[in-house]
Amino acid sequence: MAFSQFPLPYDFNALEPYGMKGETFEYHYGKHHKAYVDNLNKLVEGTELADKPLEEVIKTSFNDSSKTGVFNNAAQVWNHTFFWNSLKPAGGGTPTGELATKIDKDFGSFDKFKEEFSNAAATQFGSGWAWLIDDGGTLKVIKTPNAENPLAHGKKALLTLDVWEHAYYIDYKNARPAFIKNFLDQLLNWEFAAENYAKA
Repeated sequence: MAFSQFPLPYDFNALEPYGMKGETFEYHYGKHHKAYVDNLNKLVEGTELADKPLEEVIKTSFNDSSKTGVFNNAAQVWNHTFFWNSLKPAGGGTPTGELATKIDKDFGSFDKFKEEFSNAAATQFGSGWAWLIDDGGTLKVIKTPNAENPLAHGKKALLTLDVWEHAYYIDYKNARPAFIKNFLDQLLNWEFAAENYAKA
């Protein structure tokens, strides 16, 4: 059973009014994400991993030097699917309900969360990701390099921002901070994060 690329939860052009062009998705989803899926299928074909769930492939290949390529591609397939769901048209703003209360409790305030998340995303050197996670009942912001993700460390991801340069170069050139601000103000899907928090 081959791994497949999950469909985007919106049209390529749906986020254009909110700071991400359709051209970005043509390249990022249509080429980068697709390439990770295609590469993963080639790497696991005929192996015991070919019929495993994606999450299991990620966990079993992490820190196995003989499976670095498998991990990198499997994790990037998962990371990108998670990222697409972390975005929505007319998103951003502040969360509500239990997640909002928990953010205030664990970070001190929503503004403190935004500051910490923005800093993690801006200071991830080179390629990587910024995450809001549930770590054993405490919400934390972390950053990971390259393909690495919270799942590999047994942590629960609630939302993520892709800070690989190809995620924002078409829209923001080299201005990563502007991309981060736009994500928080106009794109962040708090409903998706709340659903993940409820399952944590």
